[in-house]
Amino acid sequence: MPDLKISRQHSLGLPQARKVAFRWAEHAEEKLDMSCTYEEGQSADLVQFKRSGVDGTLKVTASSFELHAKLGFLLGAFKGKIESEIEKNLDELLAKSAKKSADGAKKASAKKKV
Repeated sequence: MPDLKISRQHSLGLPQARKVAFRWAEHAEEKLDMSCTYEEGQSADLVQFKRSGVDGTLKVTASSFELHAKLGFLLGAFKGKIESEIEKNLDELLAKSAKKSADGAKKASAKKKV
């Protein structure tokens, strides 16, 4: 079975990364027909996801996302496309979250100057 391994570093911290992971899991359930479970931990969270032909986890920490998935025989033929779509989706969610975080920091800084 083909494996997917996707890793992304970030500087969001666990609370903000948790929000990104929730959005990712919602997307996986709604758009990809996945069944997801979310387990919060002290220093890391774990999203387990599965559907016919796919089984995997997304580990979320204060500084990284680590996705590991096993693709079944039929989906293995589409590994490259699946991998690029997951990377694109995760990168978009991280970019939006980083922008919101930066915008919030600017607003807080502007308030302090007043």
